Amino acid sequence: MGLILWLIIGGLAGWIAGNIMRGGGFGILGNIGVGIVGAVLGGLVFRLLGIASYSIIGSLVTAIVGAVLLLWIVSMVRKS
Repeated sequence: MGLILWLIIGGLAGWIAGNIMRGGGFGILGNIGVGIVGAVLGGLVFRLLGIASYSIIGSLVTAIVGAVLLLWIVSMVRKS
């Protein structure tokens, strides 16, 4: 997957995760950044679980799961 496509998927995942985690977002640009980092985190988590994605939709789902997970972790740290 090309770098541009990876950035687009991560950005889209961050935007979706920001909408899922109401009140847990960082604004549009922050959520896009979280989505890109979350895409990497989601890939690591799915790889540890033995789940692989070979399509753009699978990559998007992986990135969304990672971004939601990252937003949840950051919101927990922010509260304490």
